[in-house]
Amino acid sequence: MKLKSLLILIILVSGYSGFGQDTQTFPSPAVHSNPVRAGETLDYKVTFGFFTVGKAQINTSPKLFKVNGHPCYKIEIKGQTSGAVDWVAKVDDTWGTYMDTLTFMPYMGYRTIKENSYRKNETTIFDQKNLMVELKVIDQKTGKYKESEIFQTIEPVRDLVSGYSYLRTLDYDSKKVGDTISLYGIFEDDFYDFKILYAGKEVLKTNLGRIKTYKLIPVMPDNQLFAGKNAITIWLSDDAHKIPLKIEANMVIGKAGCEITSFNRPENKKTNQ
Repeated sequence: MKLKSLLILIILVSGYSGFGQDTQTFPSPAVHSNPVRAGETLDYKVTFGFFTVGKAQINTSPKLFKVNGHPCYKIEIKGQTSGAVDWVAKVDDTWGTYMDTLTFMPYMGYRTIKENSYRKNETTIFDQKNLMVELKVIDQKTGKYKESEIFQTIEPVRDLVSGYSYLRTLDYDSKKVGDTISLYGIFEDDFYDFKILYAGKEVLKTNLGRIKTYKLIPVMPDNQLFAGKNAITIWLSDDAHKIPLKIEANMVIGKAGCEITSFNRPENKKTNQ
């Protein structure tokens, strides 16, 4: 497996694990709680074994946007390789979404992918009411959009970034260890149905100190990438913010991770490593 693929996986696995929710109708209900703040920035380091191979940032725009008449957060996840790794596999990717401030459902998502010489620019339009998704990809030769692909969904669906945000809204105190969260979402032109196990609470040692957390374990399908079905663990802060603090993945080729180094919320002072 290429190092750039590993970096992308670790940056996005929190989102990849949190697409939708058990069942939905439209209009979707408001989320249980709203932990997101306009202007919030979360910074992470990406590691493989003992080495730092990249960095990631989750940024919520300080202003709200209107999409199809809905007030939306604009949230971006950015991932980059760093240091000597750039000589092997240079990555500079951006994943974004415009997400309803009440329901956390996306109305538009986008990806800007730069991996060595490879480029991809993609926009996804969500018609949640009519259960339709439109996928638009720019032709790298002409600079214009190719013919759109239209998909029918079985229920309102989330993309990666809105899925990451949705995980932060759940009431984990009402769950029992072993409870399963069922999730439904889209990535590129494929739909996925995932399960995540709630694994209880744990005090986690981080760069920001010892923090009480909720522990989640995505159940991965059979693959040649991860070492077992429970190879990935996600830790969210055990507070009203439910900030993703750490992701750890046991890969077939070794252990990879993504850990928070700093955060900035409007009501907080900047905290650094």
